[in-house]
Amino acid sequence: MSVETREAAREQARATRPGAMPTYLALVRALWLSWTRDKAQVFFNLLLPLLFLILLVTVYGSNDVPASRVLAVGDVPVLEQVADIEIANAGLEFSEVADEDAALERVESGDADALITQDGQFVRVIWSQTNGTTGELAGSRLQALVEHENVELLAEPGEGLQVGSGGAEDRSLEPVQYLAPGMLAWGIAIAGVFGAAGTIVDLKRDKLIRRLRVTPASAGRFISARISVSLMVVVLQTVVFLGVAALLGLRLSAWTWFAVPLVLLGTFSFLAMGVIIGTIAKTSPGAAGLSNMVTMPMAFVSGAFYAVDALPGWMGWLSQVSPMTHLNLAIQAVVSLGEPPSTVLNHIAYLAAFAVVMSLIAWKTFKFDEL
Repeated sequence: MSVETREAAREQARATRPGAMPTYLALVRALWLSWTRDKAQVFFNLLLPLLFLILLVTVYGSNDVPASRVLAVGDVPVLEQVADIEIANAGLEFSEVADEDAALERVESGDADALITQDGQFVRVIWSQTNGTTGELAGSRLQALVEHENVELLAEPGEGLQVGSGGAEDRSLEPVQYLAPGMLAWGIAIAGVFGAAGTIVDLKRDKLIRRLRVTPASAGRFISARISVSLMVVVLQTVVFLGVAALLGLRLSAWTWFAVPLVLLGTFSFLAMGVIIGTIAKTSPGAAGLSNMVTMPMAFVSGAFYAVDALPGWMGWLSQVSPMTHLNLAIQAVVSLGEPPSTVLNHIAYLAAFAVVMSLIAWKTFKFDEL
């Protein structure tokens, strides 16, 4: 075909091309149907993160947490004022011991989750760091029980109790409350990175952009439709994921709706990363491998599988660089903790800046002539 013939074909295509909006909507519909019919994409984008959430919640425990084993050293008057039913509801089982040193040794060895002592108006709580989560949970439950009793004491004439505690950092969230935001952020990353990288590799292999230049669907409209479908997928992910997490015990706050704009913002960062990977990769298996190399380590340092504050120092620094960390913490704040959007502005700013930087890198490294 001569140059004149190709130019004539392009001019004829542009002349007969329908309006921008009908073409765009038709492309969105076609790409959406293509995604829903691709069982592999549905599994990796929707089902895989949900399966991990169910598995981890089952392992760490959600609402059915075993009672904490607590040693009461000597006389602890505050416990005598608490009804047995309140102690049972608090998830605590007490054993009386006389020797504080022996009790402390049992707590340090993990034979007990915590100990409690009282000297006058001062109550001391020490929980086991050896037992990890169960020790922290025991300390949190004990402090809550004593503080509840303290409120009743302060309502009457007299002096309130002073509570001192030691051990690991208090984490008042149930496992599902920090696992669900992390697993959702991981699912968003998978959808963005794998989706964009796979699309770029397919475009390079099939030379689809060149073909679109002589069709009513322009390259710009196709790319816009592809991005729109990616955003639709993450909104569906968010709704389904939070719904299932609520069934597993996640307490949704009044600000849960703000998770949608957060995941949309985070998606742009992951899409840009996927474009960079798709530019580097030559084949679909290569794109999948590189995407795994990015998303899996990112998930481990971003709190997807456990709380971020459990990371060691050097991994904590890496965690702050990861966009998944900021997406995870922002979702956790508005969904699990019920904090308003104004408290996550730092995470929003980082996600926006990261998306801009990754987009600029993708633009500079992308080879348009390969399409």
